[in-house]
Amino acid sequence: MTEGSAPHLSPARITVLGIQPGNPPFRIVEVDGEFVGRAMSMTDVLLIAAEAGVPIHDLDDLDVVRWVGGGKFTWTLH
Repeated sequence: MTEGSAPHLSPARITVLGIQPGNPPFRIVEVDGEFVGRAMSMTDVLLIAAEAGVPIHDLDDLDVVRWVGGGKFTWTLH
């Protein structure tokens, strides 16, 4: 077995978790595994991360942001 056979987990400091039911629905944002806020849009993710001291310059950079349960355009329950 080689080291490359293990699944790659992003070293991203920001994790945006799947959609949570609510009015409106939201996504939990974590920095370094700690809850830092609830986002209802991409803008919220940027603001929450900046407040936590981790500015995001590219929401598609997997070394910075890891999207769980849907990408940056997923903000409603299906």
